[in-house]
Amino acid sequence: MKKDIQVFDNVLQLIGKTPLIKLNKMTQDFDGDFFAKVEAFNPGHSSKDRIALHIIEEAERRGILTPGDTIIETTSGNTGFSIAMVSIIKGYECILAVSSKSSADKIDMLKSMGAQVYVCPANVSADDPRSYYQVAKRLHDEIKGSIYINQYFNELNLDAHYHSTGPEIWEQTEGQITHLIACSGTGGTISGISKYLKEQNPEVKVIGVDAFGSVLKKYHETREFDEKEIYPYRIEGLGKNLIPTATDFDLIDKFVKVTDEESAHTAREISRTEGLFVGYTSGAAMQALKQLNESGEFKRGDKVVVIFPDHGSRYMSKVYSDKWMEDQGFFDSKTAIAEKIQYIK
Repeated sequence: MKKDIQVFDNVLQLIGKTPLIKLNKMTQDFDGDFFAKVEAFNPGHSSKDRIALHIIEEAERRGILTPGDTIIETTSGNTGFSIAMVSIIKGYECILAVSSKSSADKIDMLKSMGAQVYVCPANVSADDPRSYYQVAKRLHDEIKGSIYINQYFNELNLDAHYHSTGPEIWEQTEGQITHLIACSGTGGTISGISKYLKEQNPEVKVIGVDAFGSVLKKYHETREFDEKEIYPYRIEGLGKNLIPTATDFDLIDKFVKVTDEESAHTAREISRTEGLFVGYTSGAAMQALKQLNESGEFKRGDKVVVIFPDHGSRYMSKVYSDKWMEDQGFFDSKTAIAEKIQYIK
């Protein structure tokens, strides 16, 4: 009798169920146990696979999206890649408005996945017609048979993580999680996970990671949008110059701000010490964890989960480039990537 072949029908069936991996060397002197939810194990190498599939399939279910339609989105790179991947499998056209802050690696990946890419200036206001928000809206208005995902203001962004990432973390920690640390950009990841975890245990502490130059931390503390907080910064997919409705600020206990430079060095440190090749935002999340430890946030017995959102391959021209680090004024001989290549002639 022949056995069934063990095979997935397509790449989309690999989304979710990412591993929880214990952090050892970087946290060996910290109080508590620390675990990384490594979202690079998704087929699109980031947590954004979850929202891309969930939002698109919900649009199909509602009859908003039909074969041959065009999907439009604003992205710093990861969501765009995930949408392009889902679009290939399901037969949609994909147009992406991308921030110029996105790495060249990310933009090249989007083109490789068949997406039409519009690169928009990063350092303009959200309502500027050149911003990637406004460019995406204009394209949606102009293109018949298109939908605009609009992840910053789409409640399904939060919903995707409420139904997948949150339950996974609860199950993987056997309900023992005491703290969640996650970067906040659109806010869907941290809000969706927090909603699920706090329903299981209201005592779970949820800590958001924000960038200097972003408005999120101050808005969380004051509920006031302060334009004076806004200035250019380098980390992609973290922080915002507007207030996304996909963020439920009531589900977040507090925010911690991290710098571009320290986050970049910490990303490199994760790769060298834990063997996890992660992206810039993962470095930011881990940097926040380090700062929280220094402030006495954790105690023995705590079970702390930190979200590592994506893979380091998307930052080869940025945080993993000594030249880029030096150009930013970040270069440090202690974290330089040692030359280990020898050419045999």
